[in-house]
Amino acid sequence: MAKFRYRMQSILNIKYQLETQAKMEVGRAQMLLNEELEKQQALIDRKEAYIEEGRRMRKETVHVNDLRDNRNAMLIMDEMIAVQRTMVRRAEEVLEKARAKLTEIMQERKMHEKLKEKALLQFLEEEKAAEFKVVDELTSYTYGQRGKENGNGS
Repeated sequence: MAKFRYRMQSILNIKYQLETQAKMEVGRAQMLLNEELEKQQALIDRKEAYIEEGRRMRKETVHVNDLRDNRNAMLIMDEMIAVQRTMVRRAEEVLEKARAKLTEIMQERKMHEKLKEKALLQFLEEEKAAEFKVVDELTSYTYGQRGKENGNGS
């Protein structure tokens, strides 16, 4: 029996490599997004601390400069949080692009796997037909030999 060889196996191998690379890109993008989210949460926590400090200052007798500094710190934190939200959105966009690319590559790989499967089924059918032909020829030959033996012996 002949050995099955998929003629586009090199392309399928490349698709596997591209899929692996795309998965790594998605992983990196997810890590970047997680880092940006952690930074955002740290800024929000820091702002909350300033708010608490402001509340505490208002209950006590405090200098106006301290209250002004606290208010400025909260405004700066608002700006930093807004910038960080932009960074988070960008990281989300990068992640979505990487996921879309991965999905496309996976679809291409699956398509090539189906083509390979169809080629294998066709190969098996051809092998089966060839085997049937050989068996048929052997049967015809054997039957023909018996006929000669029976015809010569009479």
